[in-house]
Amino acid sequence: MSVDRRRGGVDRLRRVVRGTRAWARAAWPGPTGALPDFLIIGGQRCGTTSLHAYLAAHPDVRPATGKELQFFSVHHGRGERWYRAHFPPPVAGRLTFEASPYYLFHPSVPARVAALLPQARFVALLRDPVERAYSHYLHSRSYAQEPLGFAEALAAEPQRLAEALRDGPDTTAAHHALRTYSYAARGRYAEQLDRWYAHLPADRLHVVRSEDLYADPAGEYATILRFLGLTPFTPGAFARHTRRADRGPTELTDEVRARLRVEFAPHNARLADLLGWPRTW
Repeated sequence: MSVDRRRGGVDRLRRVVRGTRAWARAAWPGPTGALPDFLIIGGQRCGTTSLHAYLAAHPDVRPATGKELQFFSVHHGRGERWYRAHFPPPVAGRLTFEASPYYLFHPSVPARVAALLPQARFVALLRDPVERAYSHYLHSRSYAQEPLGFAEALAAEPQRLAEALRDGPDTTAAHHALRTYSYAARGRYAEQLDRWYAHLPADRLHVVRSEDLYADPAGEYATILRFLGLTPFTPGAFARHTRRADRGPTELTDEVRARLRVEFAPHNARLADLLGWPRTW
């Protein structure tokens, strides 16, 4: 068994243990944890694990029991007490948060978040959609979830998603397809932000280019802290955290890259207009 597949098994076991403990805490009489003050909502393969680590290091922040609780997407039916059970009790002057990259993309999430967290703030990281798509593909393949080559997977994506969504976005099949095979769809960022802006004021959602976070982590981190109302702080290190290493020859050929650049161009232009950015990628 490959290292990635073993790691996937360990990750699943950890999630089961974390969820079981949350059920136990939720069933216990009395108050549960606080609701989060802010969320990192995505995107996937855009640096959310690194940003989660930077924010969790802040002395005035206490994170949830783990990354990717997926309450507002996959596990919404488990109820508010189950969600609260992942967070520490409220403490004056301390903020708590979680990070689930699927939140940015799943269509049902913005309305659910707005209903339960009317005062929360949100941070989204957006990466070059071409690079993000290929990183997503490698991630799916490393967990033995993708049997196709990259070009074939891109060609199959529209039908895969359409078939999985026939009964709505909240079935098991839909979640699997939306999380696993959405290589190009997740790079159409303006569509996703439109859904969020329909449910909350734009000034409560801070959007950062992943490339800017990588190039100037201290500066972007300081801006994010100001947005969240946190005091200035510098972590011991701005390490880049990733859960997958590239192996073997790339399938992101010049031809595939050029085709994706053309495909994403109008979506990137819309994103620049939406956010007032001078450039995207």
